[in-house]
Amino acid sequence: MEIIVKIPEKVDVAVQGFKVVATGPKGKLEKNFSSPLFNKTVKIVKDGQNVKVSTESKKRKVKSQVGCVVSHIKNLIKGATTGYTAKLKVVFMHFPVTVKSTGKEVTVANFLGEKAPRSADIIGDTKVEIKGEDIFVSGTSKEDVSQTAANIEIATRVSARDRRVFQDGIFVTEKVK
Repeated sequence: MEIIVKIPEKVDVAVQGFKVVATGPKGKLEKNFSSPLFNKTVKIVKDGQNVKVSTESKKRKVKSQVGCVVSHIKNLIKGATTGYTAKLKVVFMHFPVTVKSTGKEVTVANFLGEKAPRSADIIGDTKVEIKGEDIFVSGTSKEDVSQTAANIEIATRVSARDRRVFQDGIFVTEKVK
């Protein structure tokens, strides 16, 4: 089984063993695919303007690993060309919420009237912009943008209260594209 990924003109992809590096207009991304399973069964080779991911195995699990590697390479290429963005919405019914982004942390103050602010980590080189009740999380790595958006959403999880009454929180409205 062999799957070929075409490399766009704007992007330069380098393959060094099981390490794939994509460099484009938005920046440089790299992913290391080395593991005991990959080293024996999956091959990653750059051939001109294509990256070939192949295996000799007939096993379904190994074929699925090839598909997984191909998806990650496509995500690296897209991140290096256009990047990823997620949109979150701040919703509050009872107490006005204040959201601030400082350094590598997003702070949510006065959530449900709590005295102590809640915080969420910003992963990698992700940027967080707060515009009124909308929060935009953007970056080149799909994994970092998704994890940062999830951290913000998890930080405002409501517990020990009735969710039908307390519908406050920060929620992802548009997923990473």
